[in-house]
Amino acid sequence: MKRTTAYLLLLCLISAMGGLLFGYDWVVIGGAKIFYEPFFGLEASAALRGWAMSSALIGCLAGALLSGAWSDRYGRKKMLIVASFLFVISAAGTGAVDSFFWFILYRIIGGFGIGIASNVSPVYIAEISPASVRGKFVSLNQLTIVLGILMAQLANWQIGEYFVSDSEMLSAEGIGWAWRWMFWAELIPAGLFFILSFVIPESPRWLATSGRTAEAGDILARVGGREFARQTLEELERLADDRVERTNWRSLLRPGVRRVLVIGIVLAVFQQWCGINVIFNYAHEIFSAAGYAVSDVLMNIVVTGVTNLVFTFVAIYTVDKWGRRTLMFVGSAGLTVIYVILGTCYFLEMSGWPMLLLVVLAIACYAMSLAPIVWVVLSEIFPVRIRGMAMALSTFFLWVACFLLTYTFPILNETVGASGTFWLYGAICLAGFLFIRAKLPETKGKTLEELEKELTR
Repeated sequence: MKRTTAYLLLLCLISAMGGLLFGYDWVVIGGAKIFYEPFFGLEASAALRGWAMSSALIGCLAGALLSGAWSDRYGRKKMLIVASFLFVISAAGTGAVDSFFWFILYRIIGGFGIGIASNVSPVYIAEISPASVRGKFVSLNQLTIVLGILMAQLANWQIGEYFVSDSEMLSAEGIGWAWRWMFWAELIPAGLFFILSFVIPESPRWLATSGRTAEAGDILARVGGREFARQTLEELERLADDRVERTNWRSLLRPGVRRVLVIGIVLAVFQQWCGINVIFNYAHEIFSAAGYAVSDVLMNIVVTGVTNLVFTFVAIYTVDKWGRRTLMFVGSAGLTVIYVILGTCYFLEMSGWPMLLLVVLAIACYAMSLAPIVWVVLSEIFPVRIRGMAMALSTFFLWVACFLLTYTFPILNETVGASGTFWLYGAICLAGFLFIRAKLPETKGKTLEELEKELTR
């Protein structure tokens, strides 16, 4: 049993490297912006600053939408290989350019990799894991996202410290080179992921639905034992009658599937519109508004990354004990309260450590709830035959929501101020709490096949 668990853990960690690159590529831009904005002359335009930050999301949208049909047709493994290659190209290219046009283009390429990885990595892990530990192992994907975020924050901090002068002013060398090294540092994990993605086997549930039952049985036996393999293949066989028709996008409109798809899309959008990602992407503005200097900002960003990591472990420990629904309640209600207080503090022009404390509390609340649990739920609730497409559509809407959030924050910050912006996010979190209470079923402890029968009938 220990051998099967170790093998399962290895496969999940390799697949979850897509999450690590997702986290690094997504957050490195936040630390690099202090340097690339003066290099490209973006300080005077909120729209250009927002475009630089959000351009990767164009690639995310395309990657998320296309990877669903591709992963259902060609398999999960091939799409992980494609994602890892795109991360390598993006990291090398973004740091090498001198033109804002090419900077944006390579960010979009990296975003395409993020879109694929954010869709396929949690699906692969869910399809290979036994029900009793599925929540923990899918949460590993969020753990690697958090590790990627922390890696980017540490790299940004150390590289930024090297190029920031003692007077807290950016040196000419820093403006020209610091942001390049922040992106180039991603080449190490991206190259490792590219190599290791060739090692893992294909998803056994994808193999089974593609008629390759013997291969699927061998992989299931290695990750969960012969009995687990037998039961899983029998359940897949019992559901085979529902998969006789050729699957296409219209399959998502069947009554039972449509209801589950609406839940998935709303949760995906809510995970972004809860507002926490602006803290990672616009940490410079948020902490500067709270009275911190450049080097303090970079250090505070690392503090938020450590908090994110620690409380992700809390989610991994509790997801299969407390359940998905309970943790989603904790996240949505907690963020509602924190954002109301944070917005009030900005309105009263408070500064210093109380602001840092509130930001840390918000990240802690998010890290143990909405961040990992939404990915867990999305990887569980859709029927296996259309899981790639349904997950892709949900992820597509997630990145649409993320694009709107990221692009509009500097505009909102200039028009209604930090206080009004966080009050708005608080109202969205309250709406999310009410939706979860009304619509989200509990999924812990049930096999993917049991959930398919319960949720789509």
